[in-house]
Amino acid sequence: MSNALKTLIVAFFALIGAQGYAQQRRHDTGHADTTGVKTLRSVTVYTSAYKEVIPSQKLSGAQLKSLNSFSVADAIRYFAGVQVKDYGGIGGLKTVDMRSMGTNHMGVFYDGIQLGNAQNGQIDLGKFSMDNIESIAVYNGQKSDIFQPARDYGSSGTIYLRSRKPVFDSSKNINLKGVFKTGSFDLINPSILFEQKLTQHLNYSLSGEYIKSSGRYPFRYKRVYHESGTIAWDTTATRQNGDINAFRLESGLYGNVNRGTWNAKAYFYDSERGIPGAIVNNVWKRSQRQWDRNFFMQGSFQKNVARNYDIQVNAKYANDYMRYLNPDTTLMYIDNTFQQQEWYGSVANKYSLSRKLDINLSTDFQYNTLNSNLDGFVFPKRFTSLVALAGAADLGKLKMQASVLGTFVNERVSRGNTSKSDTAAAAPSRNEITPAFFLSYKPFTKADLSLRAFYKNIFRMPTFNDLYYTDIGNINLQPEYTHQYNLGFEYRKTHTGAVLSEWRLQSDFYYNQVTNKIVAVPKGSGMYRWMMMNIGDVEIRGIDVVADLAFTLPVEVLLNVRAAYTYQAAQDYTKRKNPELQKITYGGQIPYIPWHSGSVISSIQYRSWRLNYSFIYVGERYQNSANIPENYEQPWYTSDLSASRNIRFKRYQFRIAGEVNNLLDQDYEVVLNYPMPKRNYKIILSVEL
Repeated sequence: MSNALKTLIVAFFALIGAQGYAQQRRHDTGHADTTGVKTLRSVTVYTSAYKEVIPSQKLSGAQLKSLNSFSVADAIRYFAGVQVKDYGGIGGLKTVDMRSMGTNHMGVFYDGIQLGNAQNGQIDLGKFSMDNIESIAVYNGQKSDIFQPARDYGSSGTIYLRSRKPVFDSSKNINLKGVFKTGSFDLINPSILFEQKLTQHLNYSLSGEYIKSSGRYPFRYKRVYHESGTIAWDTTATRQNGDINAFRLESGLYGNVNRGTWNAKAYFYDSERGIPGAIVNNVWKRSQRQWDRNFFMQGSFQKNVARNYDIQVNAKYANDYMRYLNPDTTLMYIDNTFQQQEWYGSVANKYSLSRKLDINLSTDFQYNTLNSNLDGFVFPKRFTSLVALAGAADLGKLKMQASVLGTFVNERVSRGNTSKSDTAAAAPSRNEITPAFFLSYKPFTKADLSLRAFYKNIFRMPTFNDLYYTDIGNINLQPEYTHQYNLGFEYRKTHTGAVLSEWRLQSDFYYNQVTNKIVAVPKGSGMYRWMMMNIGDVEIRGIDVVADLAFTLPVEVLLNVRAAYTYQAAQDYTKRKNPELQKITYGGQIPYIPWHSGSVISSIQYRSWRLNYSFIYVGERYQNSANIPENYEQPWYTSDLSASRNIRFKRYQFRIAGEVNNLLDQDYEVVLNYPMPKRNYKIILSVEL
């Protein structure tokens, strides 16, 4: 047993001993979710429960459905402080970065259990459809609920995706819903949802979806003439090799036991898609292909065992397969496959020392493997143990939470595809202890104003690609650390009988520091071989502002508006050996992070009709830390419009909707040389029984 683990265990029992004689009062600990729901007209807003310290940004219910969002990645663009890298089209890769700390520092959780990718640390959110998603929540730091697995404490920011759970009224035992979408780029997208009430305490759900699209959309390709700094449009073409053929199937069981709940889920996703690639030197015809097959089974059990003691158990098995093919022999023929597996288990124990003080001890174990046919690739295995000790105090106007996370990583490798003469060395073991502290204060009794602050120190392990990828991997890499400081406030106001019936304003000021950042650098004097190194240092200063407004207008008209704004100065302070390069990159804004960005979501509802408008703005940025004219990227913005009507006929509920995306037909790129679709359309028909 390591000294770090002993320290955590001793600290836990010391805390129990110090509080053992504290007054214990009976209170409700049997519920699984400490978040209440309040309905703001047609917008669902989640309010803070008494234990929540740092509230999240959430989209759910009618507001989530009103977005012209094909995938989860599309919806997440509307959150403050979040940047989405989109490589174009329905099948293009889509990854998320929160507050400029890097994609690998984001934890993505699906129904309470993290989605993993030990190979490269990135979760492609374009694979997750909106059809079966009930809510999306984004947390800075970590979820404001100590009763959670240790793994939930291990990210700089988290995204929680909650799939739909069966709900039945007293007269129904079956729910059935079918949706058909069609539109631009030869889109065919049917989906079906079946839910059944098996017994009084057991529900079942099954959902499936098929996506097929040619991905062919027109674009304009621009070339920058560096001598004059002007931009010229020189080609109009159609995006090639952007097709996708995908299938998703998931099934779940949801049960209730005495003072507890449990659920089990199986998920399968299979796709083949083209990789259109970057448009360089006026070449836009690519032939790369990618196949993905993702499968996981997971389950969760939560129960109030005794008056002041709750237990939560989670388990998961995942198997992910990916094949990449580049048949173009004029460059380099590549046909590589990668298969990774993950086994995960967790036990969380929450004990209420008194009505005002809870503690939680969580222990997790995770085992990851990666195999590949790549020449020279070793087969790594990673054993990760996590222990988290957390406490929460509710002192009336003041609420506090603190946690300390111990992460213990051991790795092994087999020779894999290396020759017998090669040595197969594993990265050294890592033992890390990281703390976090959160507090909120409500200064006034009558005014709904709360102040909040937090500090968190966390890290992310190098991925298998960082450590072992043939020729560029470096087993001596150190973890990449982040330090987060946040200060913010939230204010709510209700005006009974007024046109502006309810509004909320929240804002956060933050400073983040990323050290030991892992970057690829030239190996030796040439530029043809590269190696991963810990040389990066980034500082981020930012402001997030979010406002929610609910209006009650005459003649049964409801108007809801949500606006978000972010300012970020994310500067690269990496020290480089090349003095000329150091001069133009030191202090520069890091790639693809705009100084200013924002979004607006608005909806107006009249009886069974609903009109939605959404707007996204991303300001000027650079595609390199060298903030010079050659790397400048223009601002872009998009407007989306949709209209829908609900029609009830006997037992059936119909919904007909039409969408226009990129209403103003903007030419723009999220990532350099990956043009996005121009104006496009979608028609949606759904029927629910």
